[in-house]
Amino acid sequence: MGERGAGPTARPRRAPLNRGRIVTAAMELADEKGSAGVTMRATAARLGVEAMSLYNHVTGREDILDGMVDAVFAEIDLPSPQANWKTAMRARASSCYRALRRHPWAVGLLDSRGRPGSATLRHHDAVLGALRTGGFSVSMATHAVSLIDSYLYGFVIQERSLPFVDAAGFDGGAEDSLRDLPADTYPYLAEAIAAQADEAGHDHGEGFEFGLTLILDGLEPDGVSASRTDRGGRPAGHHGEPRPQATPPARH
Repeated sequence: MGERGAGPTARPRRAPLNRGRIVTAAMELADEKGSAGVTMRATAARLGVEAMSLYNHVTGREDILDGMVDAVFAEIDLPSPQANWKTAMRARASSCYRALRRHPWAVGLLDSRGRPGSATLRHHDAVLGALRTGGFSVSMATHAVSLIDSYLYGFVIQERSLPFVDAAGFDGGAEDSLRDLPADTYPYLAEAIAAQADEAGHDHGEGFEFGLTLILDGLEPDGVSASRTDRGGRPAGHHGEPRPQATPPARH
C-alpha cells in the first residue's frame, strides 16, 4: 500500500470561551486604553471570536465591568484577622494602592457597581470587620473606610495626572512652566515645582505611605480619645514627650 499523504495541519484548539476569559480580556483592554476601550466588539476581537458569542456568558458590557471590578477586588489582600486594626488597614490600603496602579481605570469604578460580586463583598466585610473588632463603632468604622479610600483614590488620580513622564524629568509643558515661572514673584511655588522636578520618575509609593501614616495615626476606636484626654485637652499622662510622627519620604 502506498503511503497516505499527510493531511492538513490541525489547527490548535482554542480554549473554550467562558466568563473568566472574557473578563480577563476586557481588563487587558482597559489597562491599555482605559475603561472606555472596553466594548463588546473590542473584547470579542481580543479573544478572536464574534461579539455575539460573548452573550452566551455575559449579559452585556455592564456585566463585564462588574466582573472586572470584582477581579480587581480579588487582587487586594484581605486584612489579616490576627493583625491589629492599624496594621490591617495599612496592609490593605497598600495592597489596594498597588492594584490600582496596575489597573488605574478601576479608580472610578470600584464603588460604582450596583451588582457587587463575591470578592467585592468579601473585601468590604473583612475591612469593616477589622475595624469593628478593633473597637470602632459601626458609624466610625464606615467613616474610617471612607476617609482611607478617599485618600487612596485621590492619590492614584493625582499620581496619574502629574506631568512627569520618566526619570528624565518633565514633559514639554511642565518644563515650560518651570522655566517661565518668575521665582522672585512666586518663590514658594517655584521652589515646590523645582523639588517635584527633582523627584520626577521616582516611585511615589513612599509619598503614599507617608500620607497613609498621617491618616491612620489620626484614627482611634470610639471612646479612646476621650479616655486618653485630661481636662486641659492634653493626652492623659502626657509629660511633654512628642508623639511619634510620620517621616516624610526621602527625596532621590
